[in-house]
Amino acid sequence: MSVAVAHQVSATATRALQEGAREAAFRQVRLDIIHVVDSLDEDIAEANRAGISDAIEKALADDSLLSGITWDLHLVASKPGVPDVASAILGKIKEIAPDLVVIGARRRSPVGKAFLGSVTQNILLDADVPVLVVKSPR
Repeated sequence: MSVAVAHQVSATATRALQEGAREAAFRQVRLDIIHVVDSLDEDIAEANRAGISDAIEKALADDSLLSGITWDLHLVASKPGVPDVASAILGKIKEIAPDLVVIGARRRSPVGKAFLGSVTQNILLDADVPVLVVKSPR
C-alpha cells in the first residue's frame, strides 16, 4: 500500500509532494515518488536521483509531521523522440499499484487547453486509482 506522487521540480510539484506526504502519513503507508526523465543512462540517472532526492528532502523538511515518512523515488524514462509524460507516469502507476495518486496542476490559458495535451488531464481520465489534484498558487 502506498500513495504515489507525480513529481517534477517546480512550485506546483512541491505542493503536490507535500500533500502526498501528508496523505501517506495519515494512511501510514509509503510514499512513492514518480519522476519522468529523458534517459535512464546510469550516469545521468544517478545525477538526477541525487538532485531530485535533495529537492524531495527539502520539501518534506518544511513540515515536521513529514520528517519520518518512508519514501521511494522511481525514475521513469519517457519514450525517445516524443516524450509522453502521462503514459510514463500511468505505466509506473500500474506497476506500483498505489491506493492514491497525487498530482499538481497549473493554470493554462484557453489556447493552451485547446492545443496542448495536459498530463494532469490524461492521468485523471486514465488512472485506475483515485487521483488527488493539487492546484498551483495564483
